[in-house]
Amino acid sequence: MLTTASEPVVLTAHGAQIPALGFGTSPMTGRMSPDEIIAALKAGYHHIDAARKYGTESIVGEGMRMSGVPRKDIFLTTKVSHENLHTEDFAKSVDDSLKALKTDYVDLLLAHWPNPDIPLSETMPALAKAKQQGKARHIGVANFNIALLDQAIKLCPEPLVCLQAECHPYLDQSKLLAAVRQRGLAFVAYCPLGRGRLFSDPVLAEIAQSRGKSIAQIALRWLMQQGIGAIPRSSNPQRIADNFKVFDFALNDDEMKRISALKRANGRIANPSGRVSGGWD
Repeated sequence: MLTTASEPVVLTAHGAQIPALGFGTSPMTGRMSPDEIIAALKAGYHHIDAARKYGTESIVGEGMRMSGVPRKDIFLTTKVSHENLHTEDFAKSVDDSLKALKTDYVDLLLAHWPNPDIPLSETMPALAKAKQQGKARHIGVANFNIALLDQAIKLCPEPLVCLQAECHPYLDQSKLLAAVRQRGLAFVAYCPLGRGRLFSDPVLAEIAQSRGKSIAQIALRWLMQQGIGAIPRSSNPQRIADNFKVFDFALNDDEMKRISALKRANGRIANPSGRVSGGWD
């Protein structure tokens, strides 16, 4: 569900209030700096998305502390990687994340990817335990297809609030989005700008020009209007700030349809072989 109780828009699910627009910290183009976190928080982001696998948790934590923004005002996400989904490994990963971030808890803890070699019957109780111990306020999963999501929900003693998955105009996630909504979870998109692939798209460029906005702002607004969260990533302070400026305009129905029509069969970017049992929906 998408609500507008206050700026920015938040996604709500099973008691969680997730700021719809967050700041991603996957260092796809090299090591990141605490200054990026400071710039994001200064620009208005209150949702910071981290992961143990990224190797940036200590930098994220440092940036949060240097920003002066109170911890209670930041919605912090981190993730347990697919190789650490056994019970003991899972617990250690969570503790290592909290130590690196220098915080007592995260607001959202996700299983980062499924692992066909580790049963969800082991992983989901470990995920729930982190919440029960107060190390995570909310829990969820990332990169699960519908069948795996249903298994996870069934096997988890605590409610899942979020599915994080790749989503952008070039990738049709309508089936997965419908399933997530039906199950009462929030959907948060990573790679919302297609890792730069969208920036040369003529349709997005035309809409952006007519609106006096950037292509990134148009693509992010398209997600916001569907009730999909997003965690764009940039190392440029101006782009970080610009990407947050998507709450002062709305795309019309024709523009939304034109952007949705950009989906393509080869649109997926993150697709490690054999990781998702049964394949993508």
